[in-house]
Amino acid sequence: MDRSAARLNVPTPVASGPSAEATLRHVDRLINSNHYTSPSRTIYSDRFIPSRSASKFALFDIASLPEGRDDSSSAYTTLLRTALFGPDAAGLAPPLTPQKTASPPMTLPSRNIFRYKTETRQSMHSLSPFMCDDSVPGVNHGPVKAPRKVPRSPFKVLDAPALQDDFYLNLVDWSSHNVLAVGLGNCVYLWNACSSKVTKLCDLGIDDLVCSVGWAQRGTHLAVGTSNGKVQIWDASRCKKIRSMEGHRLRVGALAWSSSLLSSGGRDKNIYQRDIRAQEDFVSKLSGHKSEVCGLKWSYDNRELASGGNDNRLFVWNQHSTQPVLKYCEHTAAVKAIAWSPHLHGLLASGGGTADRCIRFWNTTTNSHLSCMDTGSQVCNLVWSKNVNELVSTHGYSQNQIIVWRYPTMSKLATLTGHTYRVLYLAISPDGQTIVTGAGDETLRFWNVFPSPKSQNTDNEIGASSLGRTIIR
Repeated sequence: MDRSAARLNVPTPVASGPSAEATLRHVDRLINSNHYTSPSRTIYSDRFIPSRSASKFALFDIASLPEGRDDSSSAYTTLLRTALFGPDAAGLAPPLTPQKTASPPMTLPSRNIFRYKTETRQSMHSLSPFMCDDSVPGVNHGPVKAPRKVPRSPFKVLDAPALQDDFYLNLVDWSSHNVLAVGLGNCVYLWNACSSKVTKLCDLGIDDLVCSVGWAQRGTHLAVGTSNGKVQIWDASRCKKIRSMEGHRLRVGALAWSSSLLSSGGRDKNIYQRDIRAQEDFVSKLSGHKSEVCGLKWSYDNRELASGGNDNRLFVWNQHSTQPVLKYCEHTAAVKAIAWSPHLHGLLASGGGTADRCIRFWNTTTNSHLSCMDTGSQVCNLVWSKNVNELVSTHGYSQNQIIVWRYPTMSKLATLTGHTYRVLYLAISPDGQTIVTGAGDETLRFWNVFPSPKSQNTDNEIGASSLGRTIIR
């Protein structure tokens, strides 16, 4: 009775007699049902336990199996004890039980075996063949989403002969109808991104040059700024000039549309507001810059116009002002790169030239400077993605690179190289996935940099059929 009580690790029963001894024998049969053979009948347990031959009761202070049994899992026992109690426990003998003869006293480790040992503490998941470790709190052990990969090479290259290497010009723009306009010398060419068809829109003649192009937000109207200070409006669907407007005394290097209102900035330091529905060449004149106006962008709600100049100034105008309502003077070089965020109202990004090299962010609603990022090289252009909260910058001296940034952390997603001259021109496709860059190396390069609104793997509208290198004229 004492032997059975020790095996069950329960107090010795108070009752004695034949009834108590019979009860203990019955329990003994249940524990050793796989090895005990009844002379008269088979004993069935109330639980399904397929086999106890591999059970290691010694690990849990339960009496071990009777001696003489064939134990084929001694290696597993050693490994399990090592995993649970550390490598020093591998050579320790199991606790003595009444069934086993006492062995010579084992030599205890010189250190305290109950001392907390961080190097042997393991998660129970580490015993799993999948080796998952949840010891670090707050870490999700589910499948980790791989970061989006941006292709490092352009998928298409167009030769663009006579594409000017002039920081203050804006010679590339992409329409909502998926047509690219490019100013080459004194001509404007159109490249249809769906069909790859090239069309010559206009020729200004030998005494004039194209200094800027800009598509209307909707429709097929294209504005062309010239070196003679004129602004022409063309209907690209018919290759027909609608009108020519004057006002500037010098070249027109910047254009920006707001519905039917067209803003033009020139080397004469002025900005003219032109309503193409009105008979007058311009409806208002904005003065404030002390040098050439080289950057113009309307906000997405068409309420604010941002302008940058060679005077290192960034101004913000409203729809009715003739003087800037906000003035930012932190840049130390010409401000050509300007971009409004499509995700947050009043968020404006601007980039400075060679002596500045910084991208700065402004909140025009609160009139505050948010942050500054030194890019290490001349900032030529900026454009936001409309699909994700990211933006692209193109650069000149001295690295001629294209950088994809994640906002607001301004961590670099990709740095793209390939142009051998300053990347002075930038436009984005209407689906928001592809950018085109132009440089003084007389090439236009197309890059897939942004995901689609629904999927990061959806092909853009240009399609694989346009891969390769061709000439735009």
